[in-house]
Amino acid sequence: MDKKRIPLEFLLLFSVFVIATCGLIYELVAGALASYLLGDSVKQFSFIIGVYLFSMGVGSYFAKFIKGNLIDKFVEIEVLVGIVGGISSVCLFILFNTLAHFEAVLYLFVFFTGCLVGVEIPLLMNILKDRVQFKDLVSNVFAFDYIGALLASILFPLVLIPHLGIVKTPLFFGLINISIAIFLCFYLKKELSKPLSLKVKSIGAFVFLLVLFIFSDKILSFSEEKLYGENVVYTKSSPYQRIVLTRNNREFRLYLNNNLQFSSTDEYRYHEALVHPAMSMAKNIDHVLILGGGDGFAAREVLKYKEVKNVTLVDLDGEMTNFFKTNQTMRELNQSSLSNPKVKVINKDAYIWVKENKQKYGVIIIDFPDPSNYSLGKLYSLQFYKELEKLTNLDTKIVVQTTSPYFAPKSFWCIEKTINQIFPFTSAYHTYVPSFGEWGFSMGSFEPVNNRIYRKIPNLKFYDYNFPQLSYFTKDMKAKDIEVNRLDNQILVRYFDEEWGKVQ
Repeated sequence: MDKKRIPLEFLLLFSVFVIATCGLIYELVAGALASYLLGDSVKQFSFIIGVYLFSMGVGSYFAKFIKGNLIDKFVEIEVLVGIVGGISSVCLFILFNTLAHFEAVLYLFVFFTGCLVGVEIPLLMNILKDRVQFKDLVSNVFAFDYIGALLASILFPLVLIPHLGIVKTPLFFGLINISIAIFLCFYLKKELSKPLSLKVKSIGAFVFLLVLFIFSDKILSFSEEKLYGENVVYTKSSPYQRIVLTRNNREFRLYLNNNLQFSSTDEYRYHEALVHPAMSMAKNIDHVLILGGGDGFAAREVLKYKEVKNVTLVDLDGEMTNFFKTNQTMRELNQSSLSNPKVKVINKDAYIWVKENKQKYGVIIIDFPDPSNYSLGKLYSLQFYKELEKLTNLDTKIVVQTTSPYFAPKSFWCIEKTINQIFPFTSAYHTYVPSFGEWGFSMGSFEPVNNRIYRKIPNLKFYDYNFPQLSYFTKDMKAKDIEVNRLDNQILVRYFDEEWGKVQ
């Protein structure tokens, strides 16, 4: 009897480790999926964590009402956790474009998963209470629980999302949950009241999740094609974002976390407006810095100027730059700009890179995604522009994409006002891009923007060097009483969420 107690205790404590790891993975998957599909990662993760912890508390409370053979109940709950947590991403991806109240279903999954995980720990402690001294029981259970949580938090961004993706990850850990249940069914069959029934349930659930895991890529492709309404030709989950490229009869479209980044039919209007005003007005364009712009389109436009000696492109996501550097179709669109010997690609957080770098640049082009969350909002903050100032000369021109002055005027003028705190001479301008509507930019400098053109490139598709024409704003594209975007208030993210929330 003593020999059997030792492995059982170890096995159940190991189950605590698995429960903690799998449970946190399901929580992180829900948060990542919510930020992919709904935006505002800080709010989504905050709500997900809050609901999950609350539901664990609910589960822990109701655990005291569970009677009968506790090991039987534990196995059944382990199977339920594996199924509910495992299928969460598959279901949510499929339902996103069909349900009017998608968030309710999302939080229902989180709540139900949290309740089941919350039941398991008290249940295990009840099973072990007669086998282990109380002080050892509590310390051992919580030690294994916290170690499992740490492992999950490390594996999720570094290994699981890059290699398994947002759909396969929960399925994989669902299989792990159910594998524990299957093992217990065979190893502890003499302590179970209905071993045959539990074996059938566990093995059936395992086979079900395994089939979903094998066909998960096809399921995800189906759901994303349904979501985007176009043929999905490339998908990749990087540690930072979900990258999706679609194609229809006339264009390619790139989406990052469900937000459109460009259409191949009209991206030239955006990138010519972003690049050429600053490049034509800057006195010196030997050294050019591009922050963001991992698709290589801004670099393509910069390289049209023969005077350019080198281009430094800093983009956080190596998956993004690698795709646009190696994919033949994308290379044709960006004219292999990322492989040009003049271009140096650096995959690093732009904020950190700017703080560490000391080289001066004649032109700085900032092509970040819109400030839809706080991690992006910091790149439009006063503190960021203060750091950027160290990389400029007195005659440096910087240009920043500043979202839509029509759909989001507060956001647009907030960025403009923030830039103006560091660069005393700013000039806001905008152009029409069919895929986006009116889109805005802001040019900053330490000397007046006098519209003097030092150089021109022939045969541009859109920009004709008539800069004043782009600088006129109608009344419906203006805003008053706008605050500066500081790192400690991130007012820009709130403006952006408020304004674009109305559009969507």
